[in-house]
Amino acid sequence: MIAQPERKIALWHLGVAYTAFLIGTLMGVLQVFIRNDALQLPAWLDYYQILTAHGVLLALIYTTFFIFAFFITGMSKSLGSFGPKVRLFSWVGLWVTLLGTIMATVLIIAGEASVLYTFYAPLKANGFYYVGLALVIVGTWISSFALVGHYMVWRRNHKGQLSPLFAFMTVTTIILWIIACLGVVATVLFQYIPWAFGWTDTINVELSRSLFWYFGHPLVYFWLLPAYIAWYTIVPKLLGVKVFSDSLARLAFVLFILFSIPVGFHHQLTEPGISNFWKFLQVVLTFMVIVPSLMTAFSMFATFEISGRQKGGTGLFGWFKKLPWRDVRFTSIFIAMAFFIPGGAGGIINASFQLNEVVHNTLWIVGHFHITVGTPVAMTFMGLTFWLIPYLTGRRFTKRMQRLGFVQIITWSIGMLLMSTAQHVLGLMGAPRRTAYSGYNDHPSAMEWFDGIISNHVTMAIGGTILFLSAMILMYIVIMTMFVSPKAETPDQMVEFPLAESDMSNTPKWLENWWIWIGIAAALIIIAYAIPLTHMIQHAPPGSKGFITW
Repeated sequence: MIAQPERKIALWHLGVAYTAFLIGTLMGVLQVFIRNDALQLPAWLDYYQILTAHGVLLALIYTTFFIFAFFITGMSKSLGSFGPKVRLFSWVGLWVTLLGTIMATVLIIAGEASVLYTFYAPLKANGFYYVGLALVIVGTWISSFALVGHYMVWRRNHKGQLSPLFAFMTVTTIILWIIACLGVVATVLFQYIPWAFGWTDTINVELSRSLFWYFGHPLVYFWLLPAYIAWYTIVPKLLGVKVFSDSLARLAFVLFILFSIPVGFHHQLTEPGISNFWKFLQVVLTFMVIVPSLMTAFSMFATFEISGRQKGGTGLFGWFKKLPWRDVRFTSIFIAMAFFIPGGAGGIINASFQLNEVVHNTLWIVGHFHITVGTPVAMTFMGLTFWLIPYLTGRRFTKRMQRLGFVQIITWSIGMLLMSTAQHVLGLMGAPRRTAYSGYNDHPSAMEWFDGIISNHVTMAIGGTILFLSAMILMYIVIMTMFVSPKAETPDQMVEFPLAESDMSNTPKWLENWWIWIGIAAALIIIAYAIPLTHMIQHAPPGSKGFITW
């Protein structure tokens, strides 16, 4: 069991995370009913308010607070207890991030910031909304520097040694996060805040979007890499084997630093202000991210087969039957991995020049986002929740909670399969994203979106309803394991933090030379962004005033 101060910090992060999760999922189920024309909001609440709240609270706030709870727990477990300075800055980071979250959420609820999750200019929110977003980033940086400081103390006390795999992967993710945030910090501080408070009249829209997507795509890997950490370091422990290859795991993570950041233009393939050469270059770099993902897939299935064969599995797929399917922590993570296969394939489609033209502003993108983040990431986090909260609270994860856990992940899988599949198909039929219900004056093409079994907004609403019910089951499990379940009294009742052993004997030490990877990442970013961003600044259009359309 980690020290009490770290447990308290992590539990506070989890409490905020699941408060955001509760509100965000409620906003999500309202959306699918509105798009189905089955619900009318009261006059004081607008569709774009709930769309913004859903995106911000789930995609940014829930994930961020959960990730730092996971990192704090794992770093304390793998590197030892925090020092007083690390604890202090972890608390400061938490409160600054929470302050920013409250500011942004209040302004969304007040109808002052219905600018959606991407807050694209020239839509203009209340200036304090952008201040709130800036505080969220600053708070995460403070927490990040606290964890890196803890890591540096360990390195100083263990000269010449490679750090534990969990710590290495955590620091990798933090480096990616800090580099990625430079883009959104630059646009919020130097463009959005002066513009929103009236200090400048106009904003360079193309530059603001480019700086956002410099941040926006690696943000996906900030969500995904903690799930990968669980796959690499926790799943083998649940299976009773060692990490398949320590060096392969570390190499995969450093490749994410290199190839997940200079790729933002593949979100802007339809925008006219960026030349095709720079779009093409970043599309090529986007496809390079497939390499560490495939390395991860190979490592995971090798781990599964080794475990299954050690337990007596024979034949080509006999090992599959020997996996611990009755352990909800494993089953939830395995299903999450399975969902990432079609999700990754959809990502290749989105990043392709010609295919992106077909799907760019359609519900396909929403379906892709949910089948990549809403399932592989979210379901991994759910599996982690089933042991993380009992571990931190010292409470039992009872058989009743385990059975409810299976109900929750099964319903989440069914709901996501229905909703995201319907969104993909509707997108191919031309149904737009980012919009409330519209029948387009009963146009025949729009009416087709309500026909069929899968290609139907009703199917999407059914899937969303099942997802909301699953979310409520998860919230019940969270509350029970945090406050109500009986305390563990014997060692067999205690839930452990299951970190697998990792053989580092053949791992080259240069993999942990951060200056190499940060330097290469900086070079790739300069190659991909320096000239096009300079062009956007030197040859800027007149700029746009702010628009409030709600």
